[in-house]
Amino acid sequence: MLQGKVYLVGAGPGDIGLLTLRGLECIKDADVIIYDALVNQRLLSFAKPSACLVYVGKISTKHALSQNEINQLLVKKANKGKVVVRLKGGDPFIFGRGGEEACFLVDKGVPFEVVPGVTSSLACPTFSGIPLTQRGIASSLTILTGQEDPTKESSIDWEKIAKLEGTIVILMGAGNCSKISRQLIKLGKPEETPIAIIRWGTTPKQKTIISSLKEITKEDIASPSVIVIGEVVRLREKLAWFEKKPLFGKTILVTRARHQANELSRLLEEEGACVIEFPLIKIEPPHSFERLDEAIENISKYDWLIFTSVNGVLSFFERLLKKADIRCLAKVKVCAIGPATKEACEKTGIKVELEPKEFRAEGIIKAMKGLDIAGKNLLILRAEEAREVLPEALREMGALVDVVPVYRTIRPEASSTKIKEMLKNSEISLITFTSSSCVKNFCELIDQRELWDKVKSACIGPITEEKAKELGFNLQIVAKEYTIPGLVKEICQALT
Repeated sequence: MLQGKVYLVGAGPGDIGLLTLRGLECIKDADVIIYDALVNQRLLSFAKPSACLVYVGKISTKHALSQNEINQLLVKKANKGKVVVRLKGGDPFIFGRGGEEACFLVDKGVPFEVVPGVTSSLACPTFSGIPLTQRGIASSLTILTGQEDPTKESSIDWEKIAKLEGTIVILMGAGNCSKISRQLIKLGKPEETPIAIIRWGTTPKQKTIISSLKEITKEDIASPSVIVIGEVVRLREKLAWFEKKPLFGKTILVTRARHQANELSRLLEEEGACVIEFPLIKIEPPHSFERLDEAIENISKYDWLIFTSVNGVLSFFERLLKKADIRCLAKVKVCAIGPATKEACEKTGIKVELEPKEFRAEGIIKAMKGLDIAGKNLLILRAEEAREVLPEALREMGALVDVVPVYRTIRPEASSTKIKEMLKNSEISLITFTSSSCVKNFCELIDQRELWDKVKSACIGPITEEKAKELGFNLQIVAKEYTIPGLVKEICQALT
């Protein structure tokens, strides 16, 4: 049997953007992903649909699997010929037991590769505005584990640590922070030495506590936390940047289709938001390809193709290339609503002749009025369910219009339990809607209006806005430019 291979991959400290390119490649190629508790689970969305996802997280005394069971699982999957990714928070070889797993794989004769990750010991202080080294302040850095009890026999020489003048970073030390602080003071570290506790560093839940060795003993420190001790901590007051982002501390619900949510989620996270993805539509092929195939067969008769969405572009060209050659579009002009739809067209090599200034059906109608379309053959490629405003208006202008469904939207099977709980506890700051279907499906799944009645909502344009108002949403934000960047811009202005 063909032997597989194990990749020990560092997932970074939490921010999805801190995953390395090599790490992303491994996730995309993996047959099996075995992941830890502190791994950002949005990274799993990059896995191929057939990948097997196995959670083996360890939090305090709650272990999904023991370390020995994890080791055995790696070997078992690799020996079945699978490409296995062991996805670990931070870096695999920095207090991550990656070295132990690698040794076990060597002993069992299993090929492996290590993909370094951004360690929380470096990233979390940076996101908190604390440079670990600074000329004239700290020229050395020491990284320790805090799981050992410094009041008992330890492999760490705490007396030497107490005398260090550089920066000390302690991982996994939340439970022992008070004991460590008292021990350092006892061994000669000045009690006024500044200390920072960074919890959930690099994520929108980040919280930084600044204190001194003496005073920190009174704080209740929870994990996961990174502890920084040294004079560099004082620089945070001047250099803090991450927690000043406009959407920091805001939890935003993204209801877009999963394959389309990445751009909106990414832009919101770049502004500091905590994003919860709750996809409420799923793109499926039309019930029948009969009309589309007929249109493709007779494509040369059309003067214009009209695309109203990226989904329409992708669905049309996927079918076209199965049935014909792209050269059949040589004499056909193309109209596309919005920059994203235009970009999707041009990625296929097709030039867009007309892009309306207003990114909706009414925009196309206005743009077409300046053209001579009487007697022209127009093909509108859209979803099965859509407004009739566009084809009716174009027919009134004398055009011969065919409307062909190239995809349909359905409501995916989704559990609403977690979202209902978050709404009940007022944990969601804003709900975003990028289509009227998302609004409708949200109300069907979250059927208790009192849960969302007072939560702010944001819509990408007037059609979605109309549906949201009809169903009683507390509408606060409507994008003036009907694009994802336009929506994010309005959200930032409204929530800051």
